Amino acid sequence: MEIALRTVADDDLPVFFRQMTDPEAVRMAAFGPPDPGDRAAFDAQWERLRNSSDVVRTVVTDGRVAGSAAVYGEPGEREVTYWIDRAYWGRGVATAALRALLAEVPERPLYARAAADNAASLRVLGKCGFRESVRARGYANGRGREIEEVVLVLDVRSPLGGGARGTGGDPVS
Repeated sequence: MEIALRTVADDDLPVFFRQMTDPEAVRMAAFGPPDPGDRAAFDAQWERLRNSSDVVRTVVTDGRVAGSAAVYGEPGEREVTYWIDRAYWGRGVATAALRALLAEVPERPLYARAAADNAASLRVLGKCGFRESVRARGYANGRGREIEEVVLVLDVRSPLGGGARGTGGDPVS
C-alpha cells in the first residue's frame, strides 16, 4: 500500500466532508465542530486553513483520498491533527501519514490531542514519538458530554522527535 501526502485540491473537499460526517468517526474523534453536517461552516474552516500558513495535506492511499493531516497554530504551540476515512482504519495509514507530515514539518515541540478512550489514535501518536503530557476534561461535541482528553507532546527528546525530520483528533488506524 502506497501512502503519500499532497497539497489539498478543491476536489478533495467533498471527500473530506463525507469522511468528517461519518457518525462513527465523529464519535471516535469526539472533539469536533458542534454540527459536523454544517457544510457552510466546513467550507469556511477549510478556506481559512488553505489560506493560512498552516501545513495542510491530503492523505492519498493507492491513488485515493484517504483523509487529511495538518499542523496548525502559533509557533511553540502548534498541533497536529489528522482524519482518516474509516475504510482505512487499522491499516497503518494514519501512522504513515503522520510520519510523513512530521518529516515535512521539522519544528518542535508539536502537540496533539485525543479522547482518552481513543486507543487507536493514542497508539498512532505513540508510534510517532508523542508522549502524554497532561490529561484534562472537556466538552466533546461528538459525544454530547464532557470526557477526558489526553494532550501529548513531540519534542526533540522524543524517540522520533529529532529523527522524524528525516523519516516521517482524530479517527485513525
